[in-house]
Amino acid sequence: MQKPYVQLGDHAKNSSPETSVILWHAADEEAAWSAESKPTGGKNWRASAALLLRTIDVGGVSAHRVYQATLTGLPPGEPFEYRVLRNSQPIFTSHAKARSAPGQSYSMAVLGDISQNSQGQKNVAYQMGLAKPDFFVAVGDVVYSRGRVSEYYRNWFPIYNCDKLTAGACAPILRSVTTVAIPGNHDTSPVADFGAMPDLMAYFYYWAMPLNGPVTAAQGPHVSQLKGPEEAVRAFSRAAPAFPRMGMYSFDYGDVHWTMLDSNPYVDWTDPKLREWVKQDLRSAAGAKWRFVGLHHPPLQSSKAHFNDQWMRLLSEIFEEEKVDIVFSGHVHNYQRTFPMRFKVDPADAGSPMKKGAIGGVWTLDREFDGVSRTKPAGILWVVTGAGGAGLYNPEQENDRSSWQEFTARFVSTTHSFSMVDVTPSAITLRQIAADGREIDRFRITR
Repeated sequence: MQKPYVQLGDHAKNSSPETSVILWHAADEEAAWSAESKPTGGKNWRASAALLLRTIDVGGVSAHRVYQATLTGLPPGEPFEYRVLRNSQPIFTSHAKARSAPGQSYSMAVLGDISQNSQGQKNVAYQMGLAKPDFFVAVGDVVYSRGRVSEYYRNWFPIYNCDKLTAGACAPILRSVTTVAIPGNHDTSPVADFGAMPDLMAYFYYWAMPLNGPVTAAQGPHVSQLKGPEEAVRAFSRAAPAFPRMGMYSFDYGDVHWTMLDSNPYVDWTDPKLREWVKQDLRSAAGAKWRFVGLHHPPLQSSKAHFNDQWMRLLSEIFEEEKVDIVFSGHVHNYQRTFPMRFKVDPADAGSPMKKGAIGGVWTLDREFDGVSRTKPAGILWVVTGAGGAGLYNPEQENDRSSWQEFTARFVSTTHSFSMVDVTPSAITLRQIAADGREIDRFRITR
């Protein structure tokens, strides 16, 4: 039903040798499935170390199985081949690249607000296929408009996991590029009503992410509340054993430590326990050369659309204290970046309960940084890369600098785009690539 794709799985730390996780979907019927891998060009196939199975049997869609195989013994940063077998017969073969080790250079694509089955999405997928990233980070709103099983099958897999790179149509990215994601407001909701839409919350069916986050209780705070007929809720819980733990987590990829946060409004980021988890997670990564944060709702942005959804500013001082380099977000359907900046939250907005809106405070800007000759920023760069395929926001603001906030350095809202990031131990280079292949922004950070 769905050809294999590559994800990180519950493997948060760099290792040598490395592991990789392959997922695929099949009909809900008995068969002997397995997976194998070998170094590219090698002769001997190695069987996967584990094979997990979960059945998706919820209303409104055909029952099907999601298989998950863990490939082991992979040299870090090196290409490998893998294949999936049914009843001992190979039925699918592809290639991928193991997670890079510290000290190795690699490239990654970052974008959000992706799968609306639009021409813009298809053009972005094609350009990403041409760019050939080693790694892919989706910063929320993976599928529109409600994160349903049916929407993954219509809007996500056909465009990002097709058989052949095709201009204006699709790219075979998911089968060859390790991919991670964080949920946005269209992937989850404050109340998930399985009576109205029984195939909601498919993020928790089709992704395999690290399970090292701070939120573990399905009926506790900081999670979507489950509603609907008792059997429909039970069907979701059976099919999604990683709910809600997969909602936020952290991991390492080469020289970068990523902290991935659920920024949806059901999470209260004034909670001292959550804030402490973020602080300790970043502090534990003191040995990483670079620290990135991925979340959906941008803490600092200039669009008129969603202007009041900037509550994640509440974490800015923790990010600064723990030396975060870049914060990536989506939600706003365009591309923006700030000057390097520091932000001190207004004490009146820092209390509990969490205030929904543009949190007040004072910012200090590094206007000397140009990302070309001056490449050592004094502060965090906040990047909105939400032009992945959903309808663009505020094209009228692109050339109206008077409508930008003082901290905004770049604002491109007339084209879909994605961030292509080249990582080395000593430098980060971000290129924003438009749906037609143009480079619409570039900056470099060095140590």
